[in-house]
Amino acid sequence: MDVVAFDKTGTITPGTPVVTAVWAAGDVGEDRLLGLAAAVERHSEHHLGAAVVAAATRRGVALGDVAEFEAHTGQGAHARVDGRWVGIGREALFESHGRAVPPAVAAAARRSREDGQTALIVVLDGDGDGLPAGGVIAVADEPRPTAAAALAALKRSGVAQVLILTGDHERIARAVAVRVGADDVRAGLMPDEKVIELQRLMNAGHLLAMVGDGVNDAPALATADVGIAMGAAGTDVDLEVADVVLIRDDLRALAFAVWLSRRARRRVRQNLTLAFGVIALLVLSSFFGLPLWLGVLGHEGSTLLVVLNGLRLLWEPPPREALHTPAP
Repeated sequence: MDVVAFDKTGTITPGTPVVTAVWAAGDVGEDRLLGLAAAVERHSEHHLGAAVVAAATRRGVALGDVAEFEAHTGQGAHARVDGRWVGIGREALFESHGRAVPPAVAAAARRSREDGQTALIVVLDGDGDGLPAGGVIAVADEPRPTAAAALAALKRSGVAQVLILTGDHERIARAVAVRVGADDVRAGLMPDEKVIELQRLMNAGHLLAMVGDGVNDAPALATADVGIAMGAAGTDVDLEVADVVLIRDDLRALAFAVWLSRRARRRVRQNLTLAFGVIALLVLSSFFGLPLWLGVLGHEGSTLLVVLNGLRLLWEPPPREALHTPAP
């Protein structure tokens, strides 16, 4: 492997964001806006939606009755709440539904993203005058405490480039990339666009791994040369298509996994060379009167050597570059 690509949310970050601010345009009111958005997100499976519902619960905001709920992967969701159309997500959601984002709302979303936060745009039918209303719910998801050390260890182990592939806004993704030491960012990607980006890198001659969680990452994990899933946070689909599963969701295990896989491959090659070499020697020796006891000793002895050579992995300490902290 010379390139490792990471999903951001749920992988580089723990995927448990919290609402940091609510801004409402016009006379909707922050609590009312949060309640309408939470009513929609209550039916969503997205982790950002869970943060919105949790914030509404903490504030004691009542949630209305929901009908005609629809979720759009990578864009957001919309429904009718108490008969009123409410959409929450990215700009692409409203563009695809012919809904205008009020200029003040768009400006508030830009300000939130400039601060390194995810901006969930909320647009709803206006009251009486028919003009759209809405607001912005700012959500933040901090990088995992071990992410920067894990990426640094990967680079020390010989990985040439570490990328972040995400559907989030580019400014947010780059802010996270700077904090964890990633080399580059591909932001605003839909799940199929992540696959296209991976295929472009593979066609350029790179051998790459994709690390991700969530059902949206399954196509990318299946496309990469090596798919690595976050075990605790990953969905059943991810765990099914992945080649490697990090059971404890500890990114620091990646560098060790790289070292272990390389060393195991070396042991396999050594063992195959030894096994075929001994077999060839015994076959040739049988034409020159090799005693049976000596043939059995050579065959079984080589088997023991192969086993012992493989067991060396158990007590061979990994080098410094395979550890998540540099040596003093």
